[in-house]
Amino acid sequence: MRGAMIYAPGDVRFETVDDAKILKPTDAVIRTAVTCVCGSDLWPYRGAEPIGDPHPMGHEYVGFVEEVGSAVTGLRPGQFVVGSFATSDNTCANCKNGFQSNCLHREFMSTCQAEYVRIPNAQGTLVALDETPDEQLWPGLLALSDVMGTGWWAADAAEVRPGSTAVVVGDGAVGLSGVIAAKELGAERIIAMSRHDSRQKLALEFGATDIVTERGEEGVARIKEMTNGIGADSVLECVGTAEAMQQALHSARPGGNVGFVGVPHEVAVDGEELFYSHVGLRGGPAPVRRYLPDLIDRVLSGRIDPGKVFDLTLPLEQVAEGYEAMDERRAIKTLLTP
Repeated sequence: MRGAMIYAPGDVRFETVDDAKILKPTDAVIRTAVTCVCGSDLWPYRGAEPIGDPHPMGHEYVGFVEEVGSAVTGLRPGQFVVGSFATSDNTCANCKNGFQSNCLHREFMSTCQAEYVRIPNAQGTLVALDETPDEQLWPGLLALSDVMGTGWWAADAAEVRPGSTAVVVGDGAVGLSGVIAAKELGAERIIAMSRHDSRQKLALEFGATDIVTERGEEGVARIKEMTNGIGADSVLECVGTAEAMQQALHSARPGGNVGFVGVPHEVAVDGEELFYSHVGLRGGPAPVRRYLPDLIDRVLSGRIDPGKVFDLTLPLEQVAEGYEAMDERRAIKTLLTP
């Protein structure tokens, strides 16, 4: 089969790779319906994370079950499935507590920009739909495997409540998904921090009530000005940089909460400052599997359409162009079709 491999910063290639196959009784193999490039894929692409030896890329996927291992009883070939970027057995103590992304048998997906994908812990990871959805819904369902599930986790971790004020730091696909989540969870005011026209427009379409273009302490000052000098009830940190984290922490009111889902890079939190701020901080890899049944229903019913974050569609063989377009901010998120 063919799939994406990264060799060095800026060097992604589409080439022949090892076939996806059953390695453990708990595995499944799916045929990819659609996949994509994630903002977090840009960290190694930009040289901000070590690459080491050439290796496959991609952790977002929906597809059709091709084969299942002998221990997989809840899935059958031909079913359309949605899964998470973090696999889980969905039965261990951490899974039962709702943190499937910290499953005792967790594996992070990393081979999904390919024609076929091996899914470990398939029974607990994959959610099968009753029937194959219309292809127009595939992008929205694909978004659930990471960015929409992660945006939902950001809002959940930040304790967005009906009638509250939420700030979203980051205007990438996760941040925009966080706007959807904040609206669905009942926030009355949703302030999206963005400097890019196309992303601002999508944020407003998704439910943002205000746009703030300032960053850093200027952005914090603007948030304070808009909240009577107090700060927001909930802040969603969807970037992962030190500046974004400081902006998020300083934008929250005393007693407010920050949900951080951007993979941290050179982020350090001052313990004493956090202590005296009375701001709550929670984040980590999103427990996507916890949210999948609910989010799938919202997409299928048309209540939400996170697939709109995909503003560039390319054949999978042009995956390198998909990376380049996102790196140059010519695209929010690239959809790849096998």
